[in-house]
Amino acid sequence: MDVKLTTPLTKEKVEGLKPGDNVYITGTIYAARDAAHKKLMERLDEGGPLPFDPKGAIIYYVGPTPTREGEVIGSAGPTTSVRMDAYTPRLLDLGLLGMVGKGKRGPEVKKKMVETGAVYFAAIGGAGALIKKTILAQETIAYEELGPEAIRKLEVKDFPVTVIIDSRGEDLYEQGRAAYLSWKDKEEEK
Repeated sequence: MDVKLTTPLTKEKVEGLKPGDNVYITGTIYAARDAAHKKLMERLDEGGPLPFDPKGAIIYYVGPTPTREGEVIGSAGPTTSVRMDAYTPRLLDLGLLGMVGKGKRGPEVKKKMVETGAVYFAAIGGAGALIKKTILAQETIAYEELGPEAIRKLEVKDFPVTVIIDSRGEDLYEQGRAAYLSWKDKEEEK
């Protein structure tokens, strides 16, 4: 099913999403990778405020390539999400409701997603040049010294993602594997 979502997210907006749904996001999302996540945790440990409010937010795990003259942003393909797993539960507790990356998530993250009603989306790896066309504006808001891993505020329109893990913990990767194994077993019985 195709779904259009506008940020910020709410539990009501994401509760009907299911693994495999194609979602087109419009609004503000935040770009942050592992180095930025580590700095966010350090700031929380020090009792300081975060550079953005995670409540209802979406974080896109991306470190864009350099921006060419006349363009909004460089190629903006997703990075492997498991790199953020050590930091994600804490952000989910602060109200983060969406994450975009590629690859699987660990069991602790999935458990915390169910507790908090969050959703994990995948963007297509290798399609960064196409994805950047949905990014209308970008601004570095923290940790500029990290270069491409700095935290950026992105304004997007119809940013294309697929639901991988829904707010109930249903996982498209697990469903796909189970369907394949079932098919394979049936084929072997023939």
